[in-house]
Amino acid sequence: MPDADELLRVWSTLAPPEAEAWALASPGPALDAVAVRLSSVPRPFLDDEVSLAALSGDVIGAVCASAAHADDPRVRRGAAIGLWLLASEELVEPFRPSPAGPRAMRAVDALALRLAPVVDPLDWLSDDERREEAARTFLLWAGFLPAGEDRPTAQALWQARDSLRRSSALAEAYAAHEHRAEIARRLAEARAREAAARYSSE
Repeated sequence: MPDADELLRVWSTLAPPEAEAWALASPGPALDAVAVRLSSVPRPFLDDEVSLAALSGDVIGAVCASAAHADDPRVRRGAAIGLWLLASEELVEPFRPSPAGPRAMRAVDALALRLAPVVDPLDWLSDDERREEAARTFLLWAGFLPAGEDRPTAQALWQARDSLRRSSALAEAYAAHEHRAEIARRLAEARAREAAARYSSE
């Protein structure tokens, strides 16, 4: 089973920098609505025998990146809870606005690969503060600020509850992973521009 640091490294290669996620976030659903939905995850979503890849395919029509790490119970449960939030729009009622957009899969993977390695997903269901942390994490990576919160307020409240920041060793390792991932992204973009320029001059 991968350790938390390895899962955070995987997440850092998938996600844009957090500053970018905050810059792009727009007003979204009410935090309480997401938190209440988190507390009512149906048992089949938490069943370790249910294939995460199949569940992901059923809910979002594609396999989430975290399915590659579903042998880790934390990752499997974290992703399944994120998938429940999306599936619940049809089974309970839609969020307004709906998170079922282009960033939905990233929100699922954020719960599975960024939060679950640090806080057991079962704690999201039983502890109010951890549930709020999960709801805020989901909303951020789905591209939203909680309804009624401006960007600075939402960011401050999320950071105050961010379990990753409370672990100095993991926070330091994650910052290093983010930095390396950003350098890799910039190098790939530079190579793509160089290739395009070479192609257009031929």
